[in-house]
Amino acid sequence: MILGGRENWLRAKGSKNESKVSFVELFFDLVFVFSISQLAHTLAEHFTPLGGLEAIMLIFAVWWVWVFTAWVTNWLDPDRMPVRIMLFTLMFAGLILSASIPEAFGEKGIYFAGAYVFMQVGRSLFTVYALKNASKANHRNFLRITSWLVFSAIFWIAGALMEGETRVMFWLIALVIEYSAPALGFRVPGLGKSTTADWNVSGAHLAERCALFIIICLGEAVLQAGKTFAEQPVTPLIVAVFITAFVGTVALWWIYFQFGHERAVHRIEHDDTPGSLARQAFTYAHIPILAGIMLSVVGDEFLFAHPHGAADMRTAAALLGGPAVFLLGNLWFKGVTTGRPPLSHMVGLGGLALLLLTLPMVVVYQLGILATAVLVVVAIWEFASLSRVVPSSRSTGGH
Repeated sequence: MILGGRENWLRAKGSKNESKVSFVELFFDLVFVFSISQLAHTLAEHFTPLGGLEAIMLIFAVWWVWVFTAWVTNWLDPDRMPVRIMLFTLMFAGLILSASIPEAFGEKGIYFAGAYVFMQVGRSLFTVYALKNASKANHRNFLRITSWLVFSAIFWIAGALMEGETRVMFWLIALVIEYSAPALGFRVPGLGKSTTADWNVSGAHLAERCALFIIICLGEAVLQAGKTFAEQPVTPLIVAVFITAFVGTVALWWIYFQFGHERAVHRIEHDDTPGSLARQAFTYAHIPILAGIMLSVVGDEFLFAHPHGAADMRTAAALLGGPAVFLLGNLWFKGVTTGRPPLSHMVGLGGLALLLLTLPMVVVYQLGILATAVLVVVAIWEFASLSRVVPSSRSTGGH
């Protein structure tokens, strides 16, 4: 029977496929290409303090529904038919969620909230059922998680039925509930509290899942730059802007993947409490990394739209804020996984802050070139300082 033998729905521990990311998981992630595109365009069109707050809330929601699914497929085997069907169902709901992002705080709020709640609560209930006879500890964990998600769902749905500031307030409450739950151990009266020892995860699998999500975000940056370039008249300035956007995206990739991802995998696979490390390094620290990439995409849109415009604080919030938030996220991520925050990143943040002093003297494309130059310096610095470190000692090396 398709729903029989639930103990067989789990990934086989100790097998060569335990940490392997399946094709079904990659297929599931494609939905989030649409999400990332929608988030970037929505933020660019509503680049105001309120628009920024709404975009941040949506980024937090999209990331949360994705990373919870990544944790679930750390235990459940996507190659098992019931798990596969669950992921396909989530994909369909994810398309509805993504399509409603531009009007999530408008007339499509109920579609966004309904899809979000369905994905979060539905996936958790499925996992509760799947783990009932397979893993008693994780079964109780997901009972706790489901309880918290049902509680937050009240505020998601209630907010969707409200308008304006009331919706923002209700959804902020829902996000606070969900984001505080892991730190509180998903404590539920009668069910107790989860401990980090309960979360016995495959670090390599979770690291690769998060890395693939970052690839999706960077891919959106490249696609957006290419699409905009194709629509522009070819002039020396537009070519320079296109090169700036592309090099900036490559620098972001280099900073994250050259050493950060590799060292994180090594550290988490050899840690005594991988669940605790995974929660900090992947569940939380990747949020500013994601937000930084999204803000950088907005910065690229500003570069193409008004390259000769005056570089004001609004423009700087995207062109400098994107790289800065990205570097802050990597500081957190690499600090957690190595125990030593990279000096190159801190200097890069200082360099971006100093560029604020140039605002009265530069135009938009010049500011974009300077911000990209800072990222390139950070990437080269980190590469030069760590490329001499032998692989076996990279997990403890500093830079």
